Amino acid sequence: MGNKPNSLKIIIEKHPDGYVAYPVGIKGVVVGQGNSYEEALRDVQSAILFHLETFGPEALEFDEPVLEAFVAEAVV
Repeated sequence: MGNKPNSLKIIIEKHPDGYVAYPVGIKGVVVGQGNSYEEALRDVQSAILFHLETFGPEALEFDEPVLEAFVAEAVV
């Protein structure tokens, strides 16, 4: 576990019933959701801040920093 990064990479998935967002590189589950991309992003940011304020920075275990995140599609 290293120092807390200044910014996090967030994955936002579009599903038929809305959007789901979650941070990359954090152990544990912090998830946000919303009816739009922006709403899901705001919700996950709020969830991360709430988690930090409630349990302290030591409650979030960070993996190695994620430099970039990619989405790829494979046919199997």
